[in-house]
Amino acid sequence: MTLALQHPMNPDKTPEELARGRFVSGIRSLILNDLAGDLKAAYDKRAAPAFKKREGRDPATSRDAHMALRGDPAFNIYSAMRVQAQKMVWASVGESVARESDKLAAEAAKVSNQPGSITLDPNLEVPRNVSAIDVHLMPGSYTRGAESLEAGAIYDRGLAVFSMGLMGANLDDIGLSMAKYIALRYPEFKPQRILDTGCTIGHNTLPWKQTYPDAEVIAIDAAPGGLVYGSARAKMQGQEVHFRQMCADSLDFPDASFDMVWSSMFLHELSKKTRAAAFAEAYRVLKPGGLMLHMELPPNGEMSAFDGFYLDWDSYYNEEPFYKGYRDESPPEICARAGFAPENYFQFVVPSIGIYGEQAIADMVASDKAEAVGQATTGRLAEGVMWFGYGAFKQ
Repeated sequence: MTLALQHPMNPDKTPEELARGRFVSGIRSLILNDLAGDLKAAYDKRAAPAFKKREGRDPATSRDAHMALRGDPAFNIYSAMRVQAQKMVWASVGESVARESDKLAAEAAKVSNQPGSITLDPNLEVPRNVSAIDVHLMPGSYTRGAESLEAGAIYDRGLAVFSMGLMGANLDDIGLSMAKYIALRYPEFKPQRILDTGCTIGHNTLPWKQTYPDAEVIAIDAAPGGLVYGSARAKMQGQEVHFRQMCADSLDFPDASFDMVWSSMFLHELSKKTRAAAFAEAYRVLKPGGLMLHMELPPNGEMSAFDGFYLDWDSYYNEEPFYKGYRDESPPEICARAGFAPENYFQFVVPSIGIYGEQAIADMVASDKAEAVGQATTGRLAEGVMWFGYGAFKQ
């Protein structure tokens, strides 16, 4: 189903536009559930046995699974339909955003004096991984419309169609699920200053302010339009968040100035060099006892060859050039290289709070299975989705 966003920055849509969004969400659900099942069956019955016959061994890596599947009819159908559906996501929302641009600006103006702030940096050169690539096949990527509300509105509305209702009432299920998990697992942890890096429009920033209402929450991103939109979006939901244009690998904050540094679905959009610098910066700005936490896709090293490639598909066909390189890395090793002690590393899988409810998260906190990637649904935006998280406390 297509999600109806629950905030005034949601553009009005004609009946035809609503129907188009529902259709695209339905197509994506078919692809990511039914056709994905057909793809797995084709892999097990044809592609993997053919690979073994040709190579003398079973597929062992994500790359092996990709090589095994290429050319298989099920793979061709799945990939062609998924690429076209991805393009249809953005096409389904563009007209309403363009038509309602004046309304969006008026709504944003109404809350301009509410608590919270937006600070742009005119001297910041937006990195090429943000400006030069149509990430997710999104025309204009995150810099569309420069400092206007357009890029944020396209992303917000498009993600609602893309996610098929699985990311929550305001696309905040990841943040809500992660915040609930941390609050239950570490009840003594009460951060007073939280930094969200690579926040886009702040949809997974707000749950941290809701969970820790006394905390000062700062959210940064390199793309200006998403920040402008995200600031208005946060104010309309009564959340005081301070948005700043900044790169995660070059933070303009003093040493030991935050209790928590967080990101969601951000690290895979960075090059290896930039990602390492971002981890080092997170370590630098954390206070002793502070927490670095990331929600991301699970690493290839903890998944089967097929499940690994299923997630790596985006790196080849969805304009995500750093996706596979990130997933081939080891999260404990990335954290250790940044300075975090190995014994302070932890990882977990958390049930979607919107699908499974708070009790399921409490049960997971109490379970010794919480750290295992385990289920094939971990990281997949499909029925039964589970979120993967990891982090470390600074000594």
